[in-house]
Order: sequence, then structure tokens, then C-alpha cells
Amino acid sequence: MNTIIVGAGQAGLATAYQLSRIGQDCLVLDAHQRIGDNWRTHWDSLKLFTPARYNGLPGMPFPGDRWAYPGKDAMGDYLQSYAAAFALPVRSGIAVDRVTRSGGGFIVHAGHERFDADNVVIATGSYSVPKIPDFARDLDPRILTLHSSQYRSPAQLADGRVLVVGAAHSGADIAIEVASTHETVLCGRDTGQMPVKITNTRATRLTRIVMPLGWFVQSHLATIDTPMGRKLKPYVRSHGGPLMRVKRSDLAAAGVERVYARVAGVSNGRPRLDDGRVLDVANVVWCTGFRHEFDWVEQLTTGDDGWPKERRGVVADLPGLYFVGLKFQSSFTSMLVGGVGSDAAYIARHIADRATVRARPVSA
Repeated sequence: MNTIIVGAGQAGLATAYQLSRIGQDCLVLDAHQRIGDNWRTHWDSLKLFTPARYNGLPGMPFPGDRWAYPGKDAMGDYLQSYAAAFALPVRSGIAVDRVTRSGGGFIVHAGHERFDADNVVIATGSYSVPKIPDFARDLDPRILTLHSSQYRSPAQLADGRVLVVGAAHSGADIAIEVASTHETVLCGRDTGQMPVKITNTRATRLTRIVMPLGWFVQSHLATIDTPMGRKLKPYVRSHGGPLMRVKRSDLAAAGVERVYARVAGVSNGRPRLDDGRVLDVANVVWCTGFRHEFDWVEQLTTGDDGWPKERRGVVADLPGLYFVGLKFQSSFTSMLVGGVGSDAAYIARHIADRATVRARPVSA
């Protein structure tokens, strides 16, 4: 096999599409049972922050109203339709355990199965492991605790007060939804907010004017090759995003108690803030993000920031190993559905060039 792609989300499917266009064979392996389930498992009310016109992958626009904001199930269905439309070679239900070096190529281990490949593309995204502080285990077991990846709707929660930890856009989205049925506290530093109003249905007139300009800046000016992008990249990779659809005023209007202290530990089974306050709550939802974990890729080295050493997804130390879908891989839009196609095309061309070099006869 020329190339194994690990992950059948937008990054993996876009890469498979780009490889197929230039005659490079590949196989996509994904742990989910159905293409698109990486989106379907999010909370029920989740909607994308970009309208449909910016959510298409190469070769296939997102269907429907181009200025509507798709929900998570619509995004999952789109990915499934995308793979079917281009007959992309995907094997679902295959969880990759390890990638090891073998001669000039790789062995991809998945349970009892193994796949030999000249190239491997890691398309599992920037973050995969829920990040929860160690002291969370000391909370009173009667307190219901969920990570945002486990949260689906307020119906999951126990009666009583809810503490949402982490005040970036996912924390704000969940807090305002939970506040409709529970007394809610949102805890964490202020991450700022976007000045443009994003609705739940269709883009406003102002958004339609601002969005094309913003997209151009994010994809052409905020890149790893510009001073702006180089300054922005470490910040984007290490900080929670600003409030998007839900703004500070929306939280206040919904009755969410906004606390800017951070959860620092546990006292007598209850969450303790860094200002000394102890909160009496029945539920805690950890919107504390995810961490990347690539220790299953043998010989991969990371930088001081903990991220894989790569440039535009190419791992120079391990020829034939690539990434697609990393946060700020080549530009700000690398982490957005509509921006991943550019990175996928770059990696596909690199793989094709490598195949050409490897196929050349050695001169006597």
C-alpha cells in the first residue's frame, strides 16, 4: 500500500480525495463504526461557527443554504456522503494502536491487523484525549461530572447547581444551554469575544460582508510564513478560543453566574476556586479542552511546546510520515473544515513527489 491515512474526519477524507485525483492509492482507517461519527458524538445542539459555504471539502460544496449554520449531524452526514460520492477507500471500526518504522516505510498496527505502507498520514486532529485536572478525582462521588466530550444535553444532569469549568466558546455554549434548566456557574478566565454576532440559523448581513475578508486574512495572511502567523500560531495552539455565538451579554441575560477565578482544587469533596471560595454544586462539566497524544507513533519527536516536529505537515525526521488537520498547520484555517483541503493537497503532492523519487532507477 502506498499510503495509509489514520482518521476519516474531514482531514483524512480530504487527503484521500487529493491522493485519488493524482493517481496515488491509499486506505483510510477509522475507529468509528460510521463515517462522520466524529461529529455526531458532539452535544446535541452543536452548530458550526462557519456558514455552509465555508464548510465544503475539495470537489463537493456543502449542500443546502450556503449561509446557514449546519448542525453536527448534518456535518457528519456530509462527510459520509463525501466519502461515498468519490468512492474513497475507508475501513471503519479499525482503531490504530501503533505506527512503527519498517525499512523505508511503516507498519500500522490495529489490534490483530497490520498494514504495510510507504507513507502514513496522521489525520486524527490536534486533540484527542479529554483534559481534566487530576484533582477532579477527589470530588464527592455524588457530584455528577462530565467532560464536554461526554455532554449531550441538560437532561443528563442531576437536579441542582451546575459548574461549567472553562469559559472559551464551548464552555459558554454549554453554560447558556444548561442555564435554561439549572442554576449555572461559568468559571474561568475571560478569553475575549468575537465582535460579529453569529446566529443559530443564518448568517447576518454584516457576517456576509465580514466573513469573506476574515477568511482571506486567516488563510493568506495568518500563515506560518508571515510575521502575523508566526506570532499568532503559539497563542492559538495554547489558548481557548474567544466567545463566538454566545457573548458575555447573552450569558448575563440567561442568568449564568460568571466567575473569573479558576478552579484550583477540591475541599471536602467540593470544587475550590483559586480565590479560596468553595462551590456547592451537584454537577461539574469540564470544558477544559483536550490534549494531543501521539506517543503511539514510534520515533516521532516533539518540540518544546509538545507538538510534533513538522512543517506544513511534513515530518522531515521520518520521511513518509505526514500530518493533516493539525491546529495552525499552515494557516489559521488549517483547523477549519473549509481550510483543510489546502493542507491535504500540499501533502498529496509531497507524497506523489516522494513516490517519483523512490521509483527512479539508481545510476551505476
